[in-house]
Amino acid sequence: MTTRSPRPDFMIVGAPKAGTTALHAALAQHPQIFTSRPKEAKYWLCGDAPPPHFSGPGDRHSQQEWIWRREEYDALWADARPDQVRGESTPFYLWSREAQIRIAAAMPDIRLIAVVRDPIDRAYSNWMHLWCDGLEPIADFPTAFAAESDRIADGWAPFWRYRELGLYGAQLAHLRKLVEPARILVVRYRDLVDDPAGVLARTCAFLGVAPDAVAEIPRDNARTYVEPGWRPRVLAPLVRAGAWAGQFLPPQTWRRAEPHAIRLLHGRGKQPRPHLTPDERAALIPAFAEDIALLSEVTDDDYSAWLSPESRGSFDQRTGTPQQG
Repeated sequence: MTTRSPRPDFMIVGAPKAGTTALHAALAQHPQIFTSRPKEAKYWLCGDAPPPHFSGPGDRHSQQEWIWRREEYDALWADARPDQVRGESTPFYLWSREAQIRIAAAMPDIRLIAVVRDPIDRAYSNWMHLWCDGLEPIADFPTAFAAESDRIADGWAPFWRYRELGLYGAQLAHLRKLVEPARILVVRYRDLVDDPAGVLARTCAFLGVAPDAVAEIPRDNARTYVEPGWRPRVLAPLVRAGAWAGQFLPPQTWRRAEPHAIRLLHGRGKQPRPHLTPDERAALIPAFAEDIALLSEVTDDDYSAWLSPESRGSFDQRTGTPQQG
């Protein structure tokens, strides 16, 4: 009997806030698929070394949860049955050129799934996630977007790169030089929303498992909107202070306290999440226009709709699902 190496057979490699968590959760229900716990191991970002000492709000706490030791990563697959296809989902792998190189070199037969979303909507959702968790100190998305270069210079973690994480054209062009294009599946976020059964059937066929065992995508992990005002002004600094202190404690300590702090930040009301205005979107289109053209070229698909000033909204807004915390 051939012994399988303790490595995944596939990865969802990107992009953050593009539905990767929902797709991972759907695939985890498939009896022929074994998915890692945690979902985001982040191992291939590290190169068998501790993660960089990031300095953004909450970064040093969250990086305690990165799996960077080889034996810990290999142990993620210990419970997989021999007949199961194994996978993990770290959406920063698509962004990281170093991770792409490591993955391609170590696993020449790996299959990779990249979920791409309108990069402006993705960036806005990224900002919304951090703002509603009390970590983003800037209450205005365009201003926070413009702060990216300063944050990179100050050593903030990849999740703060609102623009860079959405440059899928350059990311996929680099990846296709390392990995055979036939082993890369590009999924559009809009299809996750509009045709979940079709996306899952195509993804399962790509992975070589039964295409009809799962047909539904779980609800996306959108945050309840926190309206600017006294709550984020008073309570968000306390959340950031707690996340900072969490670096000195076991990771689970802050994870237990965090939901209570965020519940206070959100209050009892359910505020509707605002759309970006057409003017706000139009101002950001030039930051992505060249890469959108490259993505269309690389994938031989048309992404020109992303150049529209009209926002498409969150998963809940697209599906008509009431927003929840």
